[in-house]
Amino acid sequence: KDYVLQVRSNAQKLASELVKKGYHVISNGTDNHLMLVDLTNKNISGKDAENALGKAGITVNKNMVPFDQRSPFVTSGIRVGTPASTTRGMKEDDMVKIAEFIDRAVTNHENETILTDISQDVKTLCSQFPLFSGK
Repeated sequence: KDYVLQVRSNAQKLASELVKKGYHVISNGTDNHLMLVDLTNKNISGKDAENALGKAGITVNKNMVPFDQRSPFVTSGIRVGTPASTTRGMKEDDMVKIAEFIDRAVTNHENETILTDISQDVKTLCSQFPLFSGK
């Protein structure tokens, strides 16, 4: 039960941080483990955002948004979830950092150097939350 509540709390924090950065989160937030982010106002497709975030070490999925003008193969949005980061032990403060990483990657999606720098920042954050304790 505690894990599920943390997943939701992390998702709500991540959504609110993205909104603060000018992202349009469909339904203005989330009540569950994921959110749909419309990138139309950021002048980037879901496909390009998915690729840039992947290079930055962040896994998301391109996703259509309501009334999407782009094809399902390109999309105008991304779907972001928090179960994987929560499983590692991340909390709300870490969602603030992840929102910053996402914003930097989307804003600089054509800059390979910045995407590589973000990838290093992501690795540093994740190293604080190993998947296995070694026990």
